[in-house]
Amino acid sequence: MGLSVGIVGLPNVGKSTLFNALLKKQQAYVANFPFATIEPNIGVVPVPNEKLIKLAEVTKESESMSDFPPEVPATCEFVDIAGLIAGAHKGEGLGNKFLSHIREVDAICHVVRLFSDKDIVKSGSIDPKSDFETVETELKLADYETLEKQKDPGNTPDKDLKFRWNVIQKVKEELKKGIPVREISLTDEEILVVRQLSLLTFKPILVSLNVDEQDLKDSSKIKDKWSKEFEVQKDQVVCISAKIESELASLSEEEQVQYLKDLGIEKSGLERLIKKAFSTLGLITFLTAGEKEVRAWTIKEGMNAQKASAVIHTDFEKNFIKADICSFEDFIEAGGWKKARELGKVRSEGKDYIIKDSDVVEFKIGS
Repeated sequence: MGLSVGIVGLPNVGKSTLFNALLKKQQAYVANFPFATIEPNIGVVPVPNEKLIKLAEVTKESESMSDFPPEVPATCEFVDIAGLIAGAHKGEGLGNKFLSHIREVDAICHVVRLFSDKDIVKSGSIDPKSDFETVETELKLADYETLEKQKDPGNTPDKDLKFRWNVIQKVKEELKKGIPVREISLTDEEILVVRQLSLLTFKPILVSLNVDEQDLKDSSKIKDKWSKEFEVQKDQVVCISAKIESELASLSEEEQVQYLKDLGIEKSGLERLIKKAFSTLGLITFLTAGEKEVRAWTIKEGMNAQKASAVIHTDFEKNFIKADICSFEDFIEAGGWKKARELGKVRSEGKDYIIKDSDVVEFKIGS
């Protein structure tokens, strides 16, 4: 299961700089003028997970291996999408490209400029709140146009078509009031209809406040202020200095740790942003450990063992027998599968067991 986050915002708010920093290499073309990014730049970023290092150490020791097994982290796909301007829903600027690319992502990360730099052209940008609202408004208008294009089924006896049309009318009325689709109260059945429409404001959002270096130490206060201004939850907001992240990319891991410590920050912007994305989309990871590899697998929170097994291989779900489960802490303390079993720390669970975050799992599959 993948996770894709679209990085959006007005021109020159730091989207491509952030993208490059997250990938730790220059994949996007960064330049000091609007529309430097024309086609979306896509990059798959490994999700930092210190648990994999410990799993590798324990597996090497317990399996008497000469080398550490490979570590395969979960991944997050970031999409750097061309800068938007007012009128994008009508195709102005690169609006059509912007809207088509954003439909493909799981979540939207609004990059909002709070940094000060007189050398960077502030094209189209007025202030953080209006910048955020400009992008949100364009997405709402695009959604409204999508709904306007839906065909009225008329006086049909088809109950499903009638229900679908009623949902469309309900969502249109709320959009008229300026309410994004994700905030509209919908039943489970109505949500199924809305998902089929690929509406942009139905996607969960994050807000990345691109701040100056000296402001990072006050990130809690800044997030509190701007979450209220943007009318979003504080846990949807993250403070990042794209400039600092870019500098971190050129340092060794040890130097990064020291640099962050000097700034009074525990985690890099990459780690904080990915964690926000995971929680926003309700994702967790479970772990597998063996001689071949130690690996983190991404699933939806609340997924049962049988469905979770399918992320490893689709045949696993069909031929599922059981899942051996050990908590990460017990697995490390015991020193691997063999000792954990001897100590009674491994449980055999059936198909309906709900996988927990950081469970170490070994699936038993039939032929």
